[in-house]
Amino acid sequence: MKAVILDEFGGAENLRLQEVEDPEPGAGEVLVRMRATSVNPIDWKIRSGATKGRIDVELPAILGRDLSGEVERAGEGVVGFAKGQRVMGLANGTYAQLATAKADVLAPIPDALSFEQAAALPLVTLTGAQLIERAVKIEPAQTVLILGALGGVGRTAVHVALQHGAKVIAGVRESQMAEAQALGAHQVVAVDDQKELEKLHDLDAVADTVGGTVAARALKILKPGGVFGSVLGAPKDAGKYNVRVAPLMSRPDASRLYELAEDVARGSFIIPIAKTLPLEQIREAHQEAERGQAHGKIVLVIS
Repeated sequence: MKAVILDEFGGAENLRLQEVEDPEPGAGEVLVRMRATSVNPIDWKIRSGATKGRIDVELPAILGRDLSGEVERAGEGVVGFAKGQRVMGLANGTYAQLATAKADVLAPIPDALSFEQAAALPLVTLTGAQLIERAVKIEPAQTVLILGALGGVGRTAVHVALQHGAKVIAGVRESQMAEAQALGAHQVVAVDDQKELEKLHDLDAVADTVGGTVAARALKILKPGGVFGSVLGAPKDAGKYNVRVAPLMSRPDASRLYELAEDVARGSFIIPIAKTLPLEQIREAHQEAERGQAHGKIVLVIS
């Protein structure tokens, strides 16, 4: 099969498409013929070497977390997966024509979604849902500020918090205020305007997807005993505040992924796709994603 191989950490030029041996599904695994995947920040951070010591990867490696494709073959002990069945999931090594995954992480792709649409969902939707449900542990009528509400993780967090009956404040840059109105949050605030951010106070929770100085400032607007959930770890000086910091590392959850994919299929919320490229253009995809100027996911089509 063809796969994108990373032999050494560094720039996108270190990603090479080459022929490698086909993987074999082990016990409890499914071999999937990949049709699409997508680029996530964790992909280019691992590639660059920025995650060393936190997320260590043995080289040579095949990157990629989002799986979207068709069942090729089931491994020993696996039932309920037919050849050709459309599946999606949060897996590893998905920058390839074939990938293996544990059967229990795979969910059916809703009929209304294409492989490309499905490929944009697993990591960001599960991370957004788990940020609200596992880290923040939101309760009805609580008020939560979601930082980075227009990103894939943030959009999902807004959607899930609303499902749980929370009062949701969407935190975005001032230039994004108009676009953010469509998220359905109760309030939209420009978090890059310190004065606007400081008008908020005594919040029950903050769900952080951006980090940096904005996240540090948001600590100050939590009520005593409030919760700061983050996919990027605790801000500097978080220990000075009487709040619970809840870092999150997302994990596979097939049933929750299917529910979220069904919500997307119904139009309850969207994960925008900025660009679709063939896997052969992996370097371009990483470069564009790393620049941070794409308004949506970059999806890779695999043939």
